Amino acid sequence: MEYEIRFYYPLTKYKEKLLELKKIKDLNIEGRKYEITSQFDHPSKKFSFYTKEVDGRFRIRKTESKKGSKCMISWKRRLKDTVDKKINKEEEIEISINSKDYDNLMFLINNVLHMKEIETYERYRTTFSNEEIEIVLDEYPFGLALEIEAKKNIDNPEKIINKYITLLNLKYEDSYKLSWDDKYEQLCKEQKMEKFNKVLFDKPMPKIK
Repeated sequence: MEYEIRFYYPLTKYKEKLLELKKIKDLNIEGRKYEITSQFDHPSKKFSFYTKEVDGRFRIRKTESKKGSKCMISWKRRLKDTVDKKINKEEEIEISINSKDYDNLMFLINNVLHMKEIETYERYRTTFSNEEIEIVLDEYPFGLALEIEAKKNIDNPEKIINKYITLLNLKYEDSYKLSWDDKYEQLCKEQKMEKFNKVLFDKPMPKIK
């Protein structure tokens, strides 16, 4: 099970939020990484991951940094009561594979399993963590997300998240319950911009202001 909460800001707030996180002495910074993620749906509409009943995301992600690259397959699903809670509670399953197999994996997904590619997005992720928490700054083409996630298998995850909410002087009512793609779609509608299924830095994007 995953317990997390996220907040959105303009991209111009990156340095400000970075400094705030660096001031928390028990957090270790893991550096800034580039990620490209593709999300797929089941080839049969009957088993679609995007129905209200399932509300899940099947993802393939490649991460690159100065230390090397890695690839991960993941399944993430919002639980039905998450919108009624201050902190998101989600189901998450992850599998790591050799990044050298990324192209072959994408071939199998697209041409053998015939899964439908729903969207692809880029971001830069800066990670802070310790034994109880992981906090990330995600730079999307449309804005900045700050996400606080309790480490798995710890006691009182909601208490741990609340600790860092307090340290960062954040308010629960300012958090955003839904995922990045919901935020992107909302911004496109508000700013009357074309919605792309590839959310990339070289495309015209709405902006969080």
